[in-house]
Amino acid sequence: MSTEPLKHTLKLKPQAAQNSPTGPFPARRAPVRPRGPARAQSVAARVRQPARAPIERPASNARHGSDDGARAARQSAPHPAGAVPQQPQRAVAQSVEGQRLNKRMAELGLCSRREADAWIARGWVRVDGQPAVMGQPVSAHARIDVLAQARHQQDGRVTIVLHKPLGYVSAQPEDGHEAAAVLITPANRWRGDAGTPAAPERRFAPEHSRGLAPAGRLDIDSSGLLVLTQDGRVARALIGEHSGVEKEYLVRVHYAPQDSAGAAPAERVTQNVQAALDPALLQRLRFGLSLDGKPLKPAQVEWQNPEQLRFVLTEGKKRQIRRMCEQVGLHVVGLKRVRIGRVLLGHLPPGQWRYLRSDERF
Repeated sequence: MSTEPLKHTLKLKPQAAQNSPTGPFPARRAPVRPRGPARAQSVAARVRQPARAPIERPASNARHGSDDGARAARQSAPHPAGAVPQQPQRAVAQSVEGQRLNKRMAELGLCSRREADAWIARGWVRVDGQPAVMGQPVSAHARIDVLAQARHQQDGRVTIVLHKPLGYVSAQPEDGHEAAAVLITPANRWRGDAGTPAAPERRFAPEHSRGLAPAGRLDIDSSGLLVLTQDGRVARALIGEHSGVEKEYLVRVHYAPQDSAGAAPAERVTQNVQAALDPALLQRLRFGLSLDGKPLKPAQVEWQNPEQLRFVLTEGKKRQIRRMCEQVGLHVVGLKRVRIGRVLLGHLPPGQWRYLRSDERF
C-alpha cells in the first residue's frame, strides 16, 4: 500500500466559478420543461385546476406598532349594499354638537371663558341636567345651568372706576412707571362713593385690590376714566370682539399744516385751531382714515371749543386718536377720557376711585 498522502483531485472548473453570480459555486440551472405530448398534458392539467381564492388576513395581522395595516384592511373590506362607511366619532360629534361650552357660556354673558373653565372644573355647571366636562361641545339649544356657588363667587367680584392721572400705565408696570392698580387703596377711595338706595355703600376689603385687570387701555400720557375689574363679564362687554360700547374723549390739539411737499411749518397754530383747520380734514377724522392697513369705523368728532375736540369712538386701537390726528396735521397736547358707555367720570378727582354702581352695568 502506498504511504503517500491522499491528494484532493476535485477542483472547481474555472468556467463554472466565473459563471456563478454568487461566487465559486455552480449557477442554478433552469428547470427543464417537458416537450411534446408531456408538455401538452401539463398545460391541460393547469387549465383544469381551479384558481385559488386570495387569502384574507385579519386586521390583527397589521404591522406591530402601526395602524396602517388595520386601516388598510378596514378600507378594503367590502361594505354591505347601501351601507355608508362610518366616520370617526370625534368628527361627527364636532359637526353636530357645535361650539365649546366655555365659549358658549361667554357668548350668553354668564362669565368669561376663563371663569367658565374654573366653574366646570369645580363641578358648578350642568348641561341638560348632566355635569359638564372640560372642552365639552354643546349645541345652541342646550340648557346650561350654573350652580349657586358660582353665582356667589361672581357676586363677590368688584369693578372699580378710577380717574387715572398722567404718568401711570394701565396694566403692568413698565419703564419705571407704576400700574394704575396701585392707587386702589382705602385712602384713595372717593368720599362721594356713598352708593345708592338699591346698592348701599360697599365696604372695602383687601381682596378687592387683587386681580384687577384694565378693561381698555389708557396711555401713560393720557388721563381720565379707567375701568378695572375682576369680573370677566365686564371685560368682555368693554373690550370683547363684538363690543360696541361708546368711549368719549376730550382732546386738546395744535395744528401744524403741511405744505405740498409734506413738510410742516416751523411754528404751530396753538390758538383758535378751529379757524385754521380745513373742514374737509375734520370730515376725514369722522370717516375715511385707516390704521395698520385697515379702515377705521365711523367716529363722532366735534369742536368742544376752538382748541379742543370731542371724540366718540366705538373701537380702541393703540393710540388711535393721536395717530388719527397726525394724519390731518393735528398734534395732541392733552387727552382725557370722560365717559365709557353710561359711566361718567363726573366729579371724581384724579388719583381717586369708586365702585361701579349697579345702575351703570355695561
